[in-house]
Order: sequence, then C-alpha cells, then structure tokens
Amino acid sequence: MRAIMVDQYGGPEVLRLAEVGEPEPGPGQVSVEVAYAGINFAELKARSTGYRVPALPFRPGLEVSGVIRAIGPEVPAAYGLRVGQPVAALTLFGGYAEVAVADAARVFPLPAGVSLRTAAALPTVLPTAHALLHEVGRLRAGESVLVQSAAGGVGGVVGQLAKLAGAGRVYGVVSSAAKVDYTRRAGYDEVFIGPDFSTELQKATEGRGVDLALDAVGGRTHQRSLEALTPFGRLVSFGNASDDVPWKTELAGLVPGRSVAGFSLFTLAQTAPATLRELAETSFQRAAYGAIDPLISAEFPLEQAGEAHRLIETRTTTGKLLLAVNPPAPKVH
Repeated sequence: MRAIMVDQYGGPEVLRLAEVGEPEPGPGQVSVEVAYAGINFAELKARSTGYRVPALPFRPGLEVSGVIRAIGPEVPAAYGLRVGQPVAALTLFGGYAEVAVADAARVFPLPAGVSLRTAAALPTVLPTAHALLHEVGRLRAGESVLVQSAAGGVGGVVGQLAKLAGAGRVYGVVSSAAKVDYTRRAGYDEVFIGPDFSTELQKATEGRGVDLALDAVGGRTHQRSLEALTPFGRLVSFGNASDDVPWKTELAGLVPGRSVAGFSLFTLAQTAPATLRELAETSFQRAAYGAIDPLISAEFPLEQAGEAHRLIETRTTTGKLLLAVNPPAPKVH
C-alpha cells in the first residue's frame, strides 16, 4: 500500500511517499481503508521537531475517515463496529496511508448524514472544540469568549459551537487581514489582527474583559489572554504553536479569581479512552444534525502531503485541510 513516511525530522520535503506493507489490527484494534486523512498542526510539529514521536521512521496522521477493513480480537461488541462500516478514527500516528490501524476505542461509527469527507475533519477538531467550551471552559449562556487562531480548524468550529451554546460576544484573533471575513463567517462578532489585540479588546468590552479565553499559541499570547479575563474569567491552553517557552502562571496573575486549565486531545486519547469516546459521540451529533460545518477549505492527494504542510506553514490557510487518499467516487444521478 502507499503511505507517507518520515525518516528524519525537517521541512515538508521529508514527507516521503513509499510502498509499505499493509498493517494488520492487533488485539483491541481495527484497520480502516482510508478515504480521507485530516491534516493538523501537531503533525507539522511531529515532522519538524519529533513532537510526541516514539521513534524514527514514523508515519504521520492523527485522524482518518473510511470503512472498516478488519477487526482484531478482543474488540468489545458494545462498540458496534463491523467490517465495511463507515467510520472516523483517531489514529494518533499512521493516518497518511491507504490503510491505517487505530485502537477500537478511538474508532467512531458515523451518524447518518455525515459524509466521509466531513468525517475526516471531525476526530480532532470537534471533540477539542466541544471540550474547550463545555468540559474545561464551562461556558455559560451570555458569557463572552476570546479565541486565538480563530481562522484555524479548531477556531472555526469553536466560533460556531459558542454561538450554539448561547455565548454573548465571541471575539477572534487572526494573523492577517485576509482571514477576517472567513472568521466572521464562522460566527465571530469581532476579529482582531495580530498579537497586539489587547487594546482593541478592551475597547470592545468597555474594559470588562472576557469570561473565557482559549489559547493555542502560548508564550506572550498566553499572558495577554490571561490579562484579558474578567475577575472570575477562565483561560484554557490547548497548544503552543509559537514554540515559545512553555507558559507558567504565577499566583499573582490569578488574583482576584481567575483560573487557568490545559487540554490535550492526544493525552486524553492515551490516558482516558472511554472519556474520549463519550466526548466524540456527543460532539459528533452536532455534525449529524448539520449544526456544525467543519469548514474544509482544501484537499490534496496523498502524494502532495508535503505541499499541504508547506501551505499551512505560510500561515495563509483557513479552516481544515484534508488528504484525499482514496475518496469515494461521486454518485451518478
């Protein structure tokens, strides 16, 4: 089968298309014939710095959609998985391939009405966005939200979910003016450009600040997001895209009643798979009812994975990018 391999860390050019043996599912695992693979910023960090990579060589790819090819032993019947079933899966590694293997606990049958193309954008983005707002951020109706990287895959879905949850004002921060219109279409009320958003946000909130801030950038942006909170506001960190020094919050920064929390879907998948499954099943229903658009902006064939990574690194992309590995043929009417 065809798969993307990484033999050494580096730029997009280290993504190599190769012919490799087809993986077989072990105990508690399922193999999936991949239709589409989602592309995530964490995969760029894995390729360039070895982020969470156990060893070289490795196959990147956190999430896929497709149909179940084979089911290994010891897969609980309660999961309701069967050969030929359309699913989305959180693979953690190995998704950039024609066949991928995932733990059965991270393989999710698709709700009716969710296409394989849409499904490939869901396993990381939708549970993350749901958890940031509800499980960790504890958003209440009428509260205000500030989102860094608002034009990204998670950011676009967060804007929609926040509005569905009855948020008051939803503010986004993007890296360039070209992303403003897109971000507004994702549900944001006001959009600020660049890291120096503090003054504009204070004007927009009349000095009050925001109730909930979501930060995937880290570094100085983390500190500015903390300072933008109301007295009892909450900040949730879910990444360090800036590669700055990991954040540290002094007690003085939390007075009079602010709080800081962290979230990682990758860690949740490894340490609490049952919790992840519940989270995914709950959040996927949003897509089933058409309430959430994953905002897929581009797709590339498997052999152009490097080009997709290059494009993301230009910081000009919006929404979610996919690899079309073996997409279903269009229906003839």
